[in-house]
Amino acid sequence: MSLTLRTISREQHLAYIQSLPAASHMQVPAWADVKAEWRSENLGWFDDRTGELVGVGLVLYRQLPKIKRYLAYLPEGPVINWYAPNLQDWMEPMLAHLKQQGAFSVKMGPPVIIRRWDATSIKKGIQDPDVKRLRDIEADHIEPRAFEVADKLRRMGWQQGEDGGAGFGDVQPRYVFQVPLANRSLEEVHKNFNQLWRRNIKKAEKAGVEVVQGGYHDLEEWQRLYEITAVRDHFRPRPLSYFQRMWAALNNEDPNRMRLYFARHNGVNLSAATMLVVGGHVWYSYGASDNIGREVRPSNAMQWAMLRDAYALGATVYDLRGISDSLDESDHLFGLIQFKVGTGGQAAEYLGEWDFPLNKLLHKALDIYMSRR
Repeated sequence: MSLTLRTISREQHLAYIQSLPAASHMQVPAWADVKAEWRSENLGWFDDRTGELVGVGLVLYRQLPKIKRYLAYLPEGPVINWYAPNLQDWMEPMLAHLKQQGAFSVKMGPPVIIRRWDATSIKKGIQDPDVKRLRDIEADHIEPRAFEVADKLRRMGWQQGEDGGAGFGDVQPRYVFQVPLANRSLEEVHKNFNQLWRRNIKKAEKAGVEVVQGGYHDLEEWQRLYEITAVRDHFRPRPLSYFQRMWAALNNEDPNRMRLYFARHNGVNLSAATMLVVGGHVWYSYGASDNIGREVRPSNAMQWAMLRDAYALGATVYDLRGISDSLDESDHLFGLIQFKVGTGGQAAEYLGEWDFPLNKLLHKALDIYMSRR
């Protein structure tokens, strides 16, 4: 198949995404409005024989300080046929186009899953003192075609970070935790939760915890809980304006794209979360909780409500997003995987992010700059 690449309109881009079973929320046109500090462009691949649009990509351009050269970034994209035998025919026109746009380096995150581990295997791994990382456990599912994609990219000159993107080495998480929903009943999903999760959901119900959805006007209350979480977990919170922009941009594109949930007890909001929807893929995106009221298990109640809503929307997967690949109980990120494993889902490893230096000197300078930040 011979392909032509050109800039397309947002409408064309969105129509193509809507024709698919799912795509990353970072590849919808509105994501460009969320990332307002980047310049953006919508790319389309066309089949020369039929003139049909067969792939899209949202590119974000970040300018280098003082010079008119850019880092071109396709987060969790582009949205193309990654298993096509002629992967080069997709990549070459993209690199040529981005170079023409002034890019000195290209970063992309192929939405290709390479391995999956079931919750039972992870639990066994956690109990085994010799197991330190997810990779030390034999995967339950392996996608051989993903290894071929990695080989092809390497042969074309694409590069991966030194650590192969372990844990949070990439910009986007390489390891995520997902609960598969396709061809399963809600009863099955609930039965697959571990005992602690089921007990906590029951506890919250008994205590009268209610889970409600909020709107744009509730984002200030979201921010209050989120900032409490940031202090407790030692991270730098995003400002309220970021979430307001996210809500306006995403829900303007599709009124069902972003949702806000609160778990409350006796009229007090104890935890909150944002949820994103693209086709059959639903993400738990950001989470927040107060330091009080933990004994009534608001977070478990909220996740169960969100999962049920995702199921009602016809989702095939409920995605709890990033985890670290560390199974070491002394690791500060261990609690994250422990909480998510309780849902009985699967850990999934993506191919990770890849770089193509169009200008080796500037690419190296950026590497040094990023490592010093």
